[in-house]
Amino acid sequence: MAGLHFELVSPARLLFSGDVASVTIPGTEGEMGIYPGHSPVLTTLRPGVVTVAREGGASERIFVRGGMAEVNPQGLTVLAEVAIPVAELSPDVLAKQIRDAEEDLADAKPGEAQRKASEQLEQLKALQAAL
Repeated sequence: MAGLHFELVSPARLLFSGDVASVTIPGTEGEMGIYPGHSPVLTTLRPGVVTVAREGGASERIFVRGGMAEVNPQGLTVLAEVAIPVAELSPDVLAKQIRDAEEDLADAKPGEAQRKASEQLEQLKALQAAL
C-alpha cells in the first residue's frame, strides 16, 4: 500500500516532509488519525503532540501549539503556529510556552478569546504533566 505524504511546517522551519504510514494530530475536536486514502478534511489544531508513524514501526513526536491541518489527495499538510520536536522539548522550553499562554490569558478580553486562552493554557499544563 502506498504511504501518506506528510509535511509539517512552522514559521521557523520545515520540520517534516516525507511518506509515512499514518499521522495522529491534535484537532480542536479531538485526536485524529490520518491514514493513506483519508477523506479530504480541513481542521484547526489545539496545542498537543503530532505523532508520525513511519513504515516499519518507528515514530516521531512533534509538539505543536495551534495551527491547521489539511488532508487532500496529495496527502496531509500541517501548518503549525509553533512546532518543536518532543526530543528537543526541554522543561525550560515548555515552561516558556506556559508563561506565554498565561500572558495571553491575562491579556484576553472576556468571552471567547478568554475561553480559548484558558483552554490553551490547560492543554499546555496537561502536556507538561504528561512529559
